Amino acid sequence: MSPQVGFLLQYQVLPRLRAVIPRSVLCVGSEDHDELVQDSCALAARIMHNAESRGKRITPSNAAYYAIQHCKSGRRAVGHSAVDVHGSATQLQGHSRLESMEEVVASNEEQGGEIFELHDVLGSDHEDVAQAVARKMDWEDFWAGLSARDQAVIECLIEGKPICSMARKLKVNDSTIQTSKRRLAIKIVEFMGSEILIDIQRRPVWKNSLTATKEKMACKHERSH
Repeated sequence: MSPQVGFLLQYQVLPRLRAVIPRSVLCVGSEDHDELVQDSCALAARIMHNAESRGKRITPSNAAYYAIQHCKSGRRAVGHSAVDVHGSATQLQGHSRLESMEEVVASNEEQGGEIFELHDVLGSDHEDVAQAVARKMDWEDFWAGLSARDQAVIECLIEGKPICSMARKLKVNDSTIQTSKRRLAIKIVEFMGSEILIDIQRRPVWKNSLTATKEKMACKHERSH
């Protein structure tokens, strides 16, 4: 783009965009009019650059007009897909829409007016499936390397049976079972890592920001009263 075209863009096209867009262009999703002005300015710059490179003349008013029309139709400087679920054109056509994860979807008046937000409905307190599958694969490898006695001890522990019944089943004394349990604990930590107990109890990381925001709003509500 030549300096002359850049001058026209800054002093004749951009003021037109700032005057028209807040009154005539609909914001989509989390967009605001300042963002749309910047985006349409990039569209206008592209239009003027293409015209200049082809040796055609275009007036600042025409460049602003077409940039605004593109902006109205959902075109953006980064693309104009009508199939991308996050695309502005897709949302303008009614094929998709964005919702806040903090949108209230239900309330329970019988339980003190408890409010359920969208993330409460969609969220899961269970760990990530990929991590659970990877841990299962690790456990299968660990299990395959254990002796029959160690496997029997683990099975009895899972079933919640007392040590004395376990000792009778394996035909050993109670102290031998206690020694086997300590040895297995060391083996598991060495194989799985020292953070294994923390990892299996850690809640999903993606919920941290939502929980922090919710607690912040609750504290703000308490202070206001």
